[in-house]
Amino acid sequence: MKKPSAASPPLKPSAASPLKKPSAAEIAAAANRTIPDLIGPGLRVLFSGINPSLYSAATGHHFARPGNRFWPTLHGAGFTDRLLHPSEQHLLPALGLGITNVVARATARADELSPDELTAGGQILAALVRREQPHFLAVLGVTAYRAAFARPKARIGPQPDQVGGVPVWVLPNPSGLNAHFQLPDLIREFTTLRESLPD
Repeated sequence: MKKPSAASPPLKPSAASPLKKPSAAEIAAAANRTIPDLIGPGLRVLFSGINPSLYSAATGHHFARPGNRFWPTLHGAGFTDRLLHPSEQHLLPALGLGITNVVARATARADELSPDELTAGGQILAALVRREQPHFLAVLGVTAYRAAFARPKARIGPQPDQVGGVPVWVLPNPSGLNAHFQLPDLIREFTTLRESLPD
């Protein structure tokens, strides 16, 4: 896929206005909530975050926390022809893109998840992937991938092992808390995945 507009209908100009910022109380109350998976037929890539942030759970939108670089990275890597607001996540399945999480429950930080939760989440994710059969599963966070799938030596990039019969690509976590990867680094890694997709 050279550009999303070449294989998919172009995105219409945004009619969505930025959502009201949730209050501190609303964010705190979102602990342990879940967000529905964003799934559609014929997925090219199913992106899997580690788990939702409290901000995302409060808004109901994936990667909604201010400072999360998922949406700018997706655009910069050519998956979308314009920068989407998290409230426009519903546009992704038409582009062959989906979103899920290794662990469904929201926490303030991903390191609040236990090893057992990550292992159980990996099994649930594998079942989802087996059912949906995307071209690629892209796990956003190498540490979570290592824990969830017992792959302690995994590195960023394509993996030698499949999950649910589907090839896996591990990408950097786009959270603003991940200081090891700046936006240009994220875009480079996401672009490598996009360029590997079949036409």
